[in-house]
Amino acid sequence: MRNEQFPDQACSVARALEIVGEWWTLLLIREAFLGTRRFGEFERNLGVAKNVLSERLSKLVACGVLERVDVPGRGNPRDYRLTEKGRDLFPVLVALMQWGDRWAAPAGPPLRLLERSTGEEIAALCVRGTSGAALAPQEVRIAPGPGADEKIRRRLADAASEILPR
Repeated sequence: MRNEQFPDQACSVARALEIVGEWWTLLLIREAFLGTRRFGEFERNLGVAKNVLSERLSKLVACGVLERVDVPGRGNPRDYRLTEKGRDLFPVLVALMQWGDRWAAPAGPPLRLLERSTGEEIAALCVRGTSGAALAPQEVRIAPGPGADEKIRRRLADAASEILPR
């Protein structure tokens, strides 16, 4: 297992990747959104080795993305359920899915996401400004946040601070 850590980077992307950056991990989270709850269901649905599955599930529990819930039954069964922190990954998975549907699914999307109330396919995700208008990368400026270190502040002062230069 690759367990990359980025201690020298004051970067939210790097910190998020420390938790969900390994590909089995994202597939486990996808399965949880699809309703998978039990260890054996994760194993069967993903075809992942038990040791890898156990390690990834334990890490997601330790990081607060999943929680173990005791359920009635023989053998002290437990379910794995998404926490609020885990449910907040929904737009990340939808964005990856929509990107994959567009660029990596030659036969077409394997799944469709439909709005329950209308039955209509959900809209493509996009970054929006405070007005609600969609923003292209070149319409976004980067500025240091409260967690920025001096290295980030210098880098942004020296750069044009745009996502994509014009």
